[in-house]
Amino acid sequence: MKDETPVLIGIAGGSASGKTLISKRIYQKFSDRHSIVTLKQDDYYKDQSHLKMSERVKTNYDHPFAFDNDLLLVQLDELLAGHNIQKPTYDFVHHTRSDIVEEVKAAHVILLEGLFVLENEEIRKRLDIKIFVDTAADIRFIRRLVRDVKERGRTLDSVVEQYTTTVRIMHDLFVEPSKRYADIIIPEGGKNEVAIDLLTTKIGSIIG
Repeated sequence: MKDETPVLIGIAGGSASGKTLISKRIYQKFSDRHSIVTLKQDDYYKDQSHLKMSERVKTNYDHPFAFDNDLLLVQLDELLAGHNIQKPTYDFVHHTRSDIVEEVKAAHVILLEGLFVLENEEIRKRLDIKIFVDTAADIRFIRRLVRDVKERGRTLDSVVEQYTTTVRIMHDLFVEPSKRYADIIIPEGGKNEVAIDLLTTKIGSIIG
């Protein structure tokens, strides 16, 4: 890549708000140029391999303390310095860090998406563009229910209990207030074609 400092774009929002879809849609428009990479804060959940499964499931995964942000910040700085990183991945079925490590190559544009991308001050300091995906609570709950049952091996009852006891509360405490730090607020997530086009044009001008 060139010598310019990479541009770091943060995409925050509630659980199942559409952060990942926005990130994917933008990436797909530029992936052939090898100039843009994506990171998920979800991959930086803390390792819990030292805990029994009965203890792992009690973790509040919707609290900032559930994330290994120290590692995330170190790897962000590596990417911003133009170096490749070995990124962790997370096993949502077994509630701990996976053995799979993925190489992420340095690029001109870095898309970072996650619940607390705007909530964490140290992450915010590194962001050049701050985005918040603003999707109605009922839509987010339905999306999360479908995703967790189909992709993460959860039961309907467990998803409902988790949402009512932690997800909704943590959203109101940490995620929603972080919206005030956003440069851009996108309603409706990945289905907002105007917002996607505007972001694509902006990123295209950066890469170009």
